[in-house]
Amino acid sequence: MAAVSTVTEGGHVGASEARDGRDDHRAVPDGFWDPRTTTAARALLDSAVRCFADLGYHATTTRHITAGVGLSPGALYVHFASKEELLHEITRTGHERALEALLAVPDDGDAREHVRRLVAAHVTWHARHHTVARVCQYELAALDAPHRATVLDLRARFTATLRAAVERGAAEGLFDVPDVNRALRAIMSLGIDLVRWYRLDGADSPEFLGECYAELALRMIDAPGLSGPRPPAP
Repeated sequence: MAAVSTVTEGGHVGASEARDGRDDHRAVPDGFWDPRTTTAARALLDSAVRCFADLGYHATTTRHITAGVGLSPGALYVHFASKEELLHEITRTGHERALEALLAVPDDGDAREHVRRLVAAHVTWHARHHTVARVCQYELAALDAPHRATVLDLRARFTATLRAAVERGAAEGLFDVPDVNRALRAIMSLGIDLVRWYRLDGADSPEFLGECYAELALRMIDAPGLSGPRPPAP
C-alpha cells in the first residue's frame, strides 16, 4: 500500500461503481487472516470486508455484518470490541499482506528489473485482493488515532521499499526521475486505483495486469533511450 501522501484516504467508492454483482469470487481468500483467529471471527471479518466495500464503513451497521453470517448483532462484541476494531484488523492485515508480497520480490542486483518486479507484485496483489484492498485504501479515516498510526507505519515501509529501488536505478542512470515523490505517486497509483473497478471475472488476470502495468511504470521513469523517444518537456 502506498504512503499516506500517495492516495486519497477519505471518502468511499460507492457500491454501484465498485461492484455490480457479477464478481462472485470470495472477497477474502482462505489463509488471509491470522491463523490464530477463530472461525467465527474470520466469518465476521469476511462479512465486514464485503459490507465496508459495498456500503462504506459509516453506512455499515453491526447488524449488516452479523446478518451476513447468520448471527445476532450482539454476537460481534463477543469477538471484537467495536466495529472500528474490525476495520483496524482488516486494514492492518491487508497492509501486512501487501507488504509481504512486496518484500518477497527477489532482487538480483538489476535495479530496473527489481522495480519492474516490485510494480508487478504491487499491481497483482491489489487486483487479486481488490475487495479488501478497497477497504484498506478508502476507509482509513475511520480508524482511531493509535490504530491509524499502526497502519500508516506499514504504508511507509511499503513506500520505502519501492523508493529504495527507484532511487538506486536513478543513481545508476537507468531512470529519469527529477522528483522521486511524484514518480512514486504515479507508479503506486497504478495499483491502487484499480481497486475501484477491477473484477476477477474480467478480461485480465491479476498477473497479466501486473505485467502490463509494470511495463507502463518503467516507460514513465526510464532514462531517455531506454524506452524510445520522449516528448519535449513543457
